[in-house]
Amino acid sequence: MITIAVDCMGGDHGPRVTLPACRQFLLQHPDAHLLLVGLAEPLQSFVHPRATVIAASEVVTMDDSLEVALRRKRNSSMRVAIHQVKDGHAQAAVSAGNTAALMAISRHLLKTLDGIDRPAIAGQIPNAKGRATTVLDMGANVDCTAEHLLQFAVMGASLVSVLSGEDNPSVGLLNIGEEAIKGNEVIKKAGELLRAAAQAGDLNFIGNVEGNDIFKGKADIVVCDGFVGNVALKASEGLATMIVDFLRAEFSRNLLTKMAAVAASPVISALKKRMDHRRYNGGALLGLRGLVFKSHGSADELGFGFALTRAYDAARNDLLQRVQARIAHAAPLLASTELIVLPESSPSSSV
Repeated sequence: MITIAVDCMGGDHGPRVTLPACRQFLLQHPDAHLLLVGLAEPLQSFVHPRATVIAASEVVTMDDSLEVALRRKRNSSMRVAIHQVKDGHAQAAVSAGNTAALMAISRHLLKTLDGIDRPAIAGQIPNAKGRATTVLDMGANVDCTAEHLLQFAVMGASLVSVLSGEDNPSVGLLNIGEEAIKGNEVIKKAGELLRAAAQAGDLNFIGNVEGNDIFKGKADIVVCDGFVGNVALKASEGLATMIVDFLRAEFSRNLLTKMAAVAASPVISALKKRMDHRRYNGGALLGLRGLVFKSHGSADELGFGFALTRAYDAARNDLLQRVQARIAHAAPLLASTELIVLPESSPSSSV
């Protein structure tokens, strides 16, 4: 039985979205058990043999500061949900609440893995190959060092290898050009560290990638700081919505376009499904001593359900243990402060 703790109060919609999503999730996963955490009154109507309600007296709002969320609201639904993971009552926690608060509380309660300075949010963006590119960080760390980006790459490779079955997923470093000489000093140094990691056999680093390469699926994992990653995520969601809205408007203009829409319906439906960002909802907070997943705050029932499913899949596939093993293997590299810098002509730096 896979047990997941759910912060039912988080996000823009709270129980109006989380509870229906939880009910549907339980129908689809007969080996799952949910710990529903939140204010007693909104949750009292939820009755299911594989769901347990855990009362919390406070809610972390989207506007709460870290001081309020971490120090003052000690019985918030977010904190109580993460505590279920810490105490071993749940294998993962899911919340659509305040991202900064979720990261701070998770890091405070669960602590980071050895060799990891900062946890990162790993999310997915659909690509032209019909799959998804894993991007991290997506908003947890706005300012990053080159060493942080190396850690993100190791954690991202662990995640993708577990969930996709690929033993050696490819890693790209997001930059303004493919050439190794491009980018600011942090990116240049990160490229050196990643090439050294490839030389040591810890990563399949293919070099720099550009923004459009995320959508082409050029690399399985793309590494960047949280500011850039979050912008890329929101831009992709906006683009997908714009394309779908444009097609809907164009095909409803007159009788001829309506007839064309009927003929093209299977193709349009497939495109909408592939580009639907709700299907990729649920970012993993990697680098912690426990599994925590972040749903979009604006997620609807379908989107939150996918976040629950990602947490379920991660727990079922022993993601935490396998990430720990991969990080342990790369420990000498992560701990080193005098890594060998490979020449730019090295095959491992080519794209």
